[in-house]
Amino acid sequence: MSIPNDNLECGHTLEELSMYLDTGEFADPRHLETCPDCRNGLDSLRRLTAAGSELLSNDLAAAGSGNDQWMKNILASLKLELRPGRDIPLRSDDPADRLTETEGSVFALIRSVADATPGAVAGKVRLHGDVTVPGEPITVSVDLAVAFGHPFMRSAAALRLDLAKALARHTELNIAGIDITITDVIEPSAAQAPDPAPQEES
Repeated sequence: MSIPNDNLECGHTLEELSMYLDTGEFADPRHLETCPDCRNGLDSLRRLTAAGSELLSNDLAAAGSGNDQWMKNILASLKLELRPGRDIPLRSDDPADRLTETEGSVFALIRSVADATPGAVAGKVRLHGDVTVPGEPITVSVDLAVAFGHPFMRSAAALRLDLAKALARHTELNIAGIDITITDVIEPSAAQAPDPAPQEES
């Protein structure tokens, strides 16, 4: 998979992580065990590969060359979301403690739930509102690429519910709404299209 060679916060790149998934080779294997940026990146790339295969394996191979706009958009969003982002305050029993989680970790959570939806892969994920203020209403927006023919509209409500449950369990955000937008519909490739019905001879 051809991936932009931009640096993560730790100095490594999505290109290096993709190569590691393909070959098992990495300049500093111990770094992968301790770096949250790289671990989130690897998890996201694994889900992206699995979700892309769920969509259409032939199209993923073509998208892997960097030619398909939907894949470029997803990779660009993933690069931004791997950054820590804003610190989200968490409650503590001890007023002297300052507990936070990062906006990037919430992006990873949202993406993992969305990517588990059959026939779909998450594109841009955003949190609208001031997450640094406890109790501030926050709206989640998720863009999705979906495979043509999947009955996705019936599962949109289920995805919204799954996201609400995951966010309630793993964050203290006041979620005011969850917006799901289908931005790309991936057409079956010609190789996977059904054969035309045979013509009767006259």
